[in-house]
Amino acid sequence: MRAGADYFVTPAEPAQRRYEALRFYFVDEASAADVAGRFGYSPATVHQLAAELRAGHTEFFRSSKPGPRGPRKTTRIRDQVLALRAEDRSVTDIAQRVSMEGTPVSAQTVWAILHAEGIERLGRSHTGSPPRLAPVKSKPISAWPAGTQMHCDHAGMFVLLPALVELGLDTLIAAAHYPATKVLSPFHSLASLLLLKCSRTGRAANAFPLGADPGLGLALGLAAIPKATHLTSYSYRVKRSSNVALLEGLARRCQQIGLYSGEAGFNLDFHTIRHHGDEVPLEEHYVASRSQRTRSVLTFFAQDHASTEMVYANADLTKADQASEVIAFADYWNRVAGTDPGLLVFDSKVTTYKMLDELAARGITFLTLRSRGHKVLEALAELPASAWTTYNLKRAGRYRHPQIHEQIVHLKGIDVPLRQIAVRNIGHEHPTLLITNDLTTAAKDLFGRYAERMIIENELDADISGFGLNALASGLPLNVDLDTTLTVLAGNAYRLLARKLPRYEQATPDRLWRHFLDNNAKVVVADDHVRVDLAARTYTPVLIDAGYPELDLPVPWWGGRTLRFGFPPR
Repeated sequence: MRAGADYFVTPAEPAQRRYEALRFYFVDEASAADVAGRFGYSPATVHQLAAELRAGHTEFFRSSKPGPRGPRKTTRIRDQVLALRAEDRSVTDIAQRVSMEGTPVSAQTVWAILHAEGIERLGRSHTGSPPRLAPVKSKPISAWPAGTQMHCDHAGMFVLLPALVELGLDTLIAAAHYPATKVLSPFHSLASLLLLKCSRTGRAANAFPLGADPGLGLALGLAAIPKATHLTSYSYRVKRSSNVALLEGLARRCQQIGLYSGEAGFNLDFHTIRHHGDEVPLEEHYVASRSQRTRSVLTFFAQDHASTEMVYANADLTKADQASEVIAFADYWNRVAGTDPGLLVFDSKVTTYKMLDELAARGITFLTLRSRGHKVLEALAELPASAWTTYNLKRAGRYRHPQIHEQIVHLKGIDVPLRQIAVRNIGHEHPTLLITNDLTTAAKDLFGRYAERMIIENELDADISGFGLNALASGLPLNVDLDTTLTVLAGNAYRLLARKLPRYEQATPDRLWRHFLDNNAKVVVADDHVRVDLAARTYTPVLIDAGYPELDLPVPWWGGRTLRFGFPPR
């Protein structure tokens, strides 16, 4: 081979490696096994890459769009634009016609040419402009349009209504004393924000597709979902006290219906939401995804360990009071359940020794990490091998045989003695140090419990990606606090839906959305019910087996009407 051939034979970039592998498979007609062995894939992956290429889902090269280059093309486009404007055509129409003639041009470029010539925009009522549809205003339905049918592009959201009814959404919102407007009740405004959150569209600014869907407004008893301007301005009026009251009512209701109980304790963690803007009154916090400190909103989440459900959130935090948020959660759960929470498991950066002392004084059990000081590590290194006990953990993956040494320690600022559990042989250079005021539970069980704390990071990541929690545009933490509260509520609603679907009990919000909620339907309004005829999808049989065809659910905010579902014949 000639010099330089290694660039093609052993490609370094992933995209080039896929290209050379597919070329070897299709052009040289090599077998999938030969391609896999040469380029480091499995044969199944080679077949998958080939199938994606055949389906047109693979693109390696993009041709740049030809544009006006040089004085001749520019002059010709200018003449075309002026000639079409002389026919009283709109900017958009001109851009489309010029593009159809072989020179792609944007409406903004057309307007720049006209503006340079001193030509003003056409009036909105001009015959050359396309007619604008009158916007549908959001307001409560006074007279339901019985006997009408309408197409709803987001009708899959009706599948969540049984879960929202089971949670008692209208009762929760009423008890939390959210503000009202002249037209919309607190329920209508907050439930619209929740519906937007459950639709996974990200921010309120992306609410237009939902607001333009008249069928979706029926889900909340509205003529249409409110516009983004209302949803955004409303969120600024919400107080933290209303969010806390909603979370407390939600937690009590979830206990009643068995979604979670808190008996197995809670996992606590912070999450930093970066702000994408300038000149905001926010503090700087460490953002893990960026590996830097930047202006952001610090949020706190609590997760029930047994069910892995989020039970609490707070975004109204500052550096001065973030360490006491552990105590704030303990007080919150005491109001919800009547007793202090059980075992609290959290990272060492969540709180301080002073707060640990307060937890111990209240009799609240905690399990956290201790920083590995130089003297502590030296003392552990001097221990004989007989001081370490090897345990066998029944878990998947590596590091199932940790070595543990435990002892009673007294830390400055904490009045009670603590149990220190040092763990090595788990893939770290130095032993991991756990401290707890639990003096009776077996050391290996406590280590296993802390290892399971990683579940909260997986679940939190699922909620972040599933409900657009990182799409932060507001510079006010109180506005973000409503977003985090709705994230907890949406996550609980999704989990109630999952519990009713066979084999989907632990499905992520993203999977539930793709399989069941991202669907359209014909909505039929009758005198005493609303029927949603969902379009056929691959996973429609799961809804049928779950009993949705037999559902005749009274919806409290529908004025006595019930919800029914229709499905194509099986």
